[in-house]
Amino acid sequence: MRLFVAIELPEVVQQQLSLLHEELPGVRWVRPEQLHLTLAFLGELAEQQLGLLGKALEGVSFEPFTLRFEQLGCFPDQRHPRVVWIGLQSNPALQQLARQVQAAAMACGIMLEQRPFTPHITLARCKQVNPQQVAALLLKQQPELPEVAVDAFLLFQSSLSARGAEHRVLRRFATPPQSPWPTAG
Repeated sequence: MRLFVAIELPEVVQQQLSLLHEELPGVRWVRPEQLHLTLAFLGELAEQQLGLLGKALEGVSFEPFTLRFEQLGCFPDQRHPRVVWIGLQSNPALQQLARQVQAAAMACGIMLEQRPFTPHITLARCKQVNPQQVAALLLKQQPELPEVAVDAFLLFQSSLSARGAEHRVLRRFATPPQSPWPTAG
């Protein structure tokens, strides 16, 4: 099973981001319903590892927080674009959540990529593109994107097909429910 942990984006944000789609040779856009913020790519895991991973992810605790979008960019750089993305404002709560998710995965013996967590939403993948066309795309007027309230993250299974990756939610992990009773103090 090919797995990753991510934050799901609301449909309104997915649709707004799809307004950036522009027909460019060599650019394959991610379908709106597939847009998400990856916290950790876990790779191929045996189905037997799911129980242990689920228990480890249940131990991740965080307070709800908000995502705010920034500018468009590309990896690795504009001269050699391979991925077009939209960035997110630096957020200590998001960084902490990503660290906890990654630590939970590593505690299960899952080897993760060693590059630092860079919060972004992948919008398109590029193959043999004209870098000037991608640079022009990055200057395009961005849609007005609302803030995204985050109170959960999800474990996804990703299956590759001719149409691209198909994502299926395996499990949802939410912040601990708040007690309806005030605390004594």
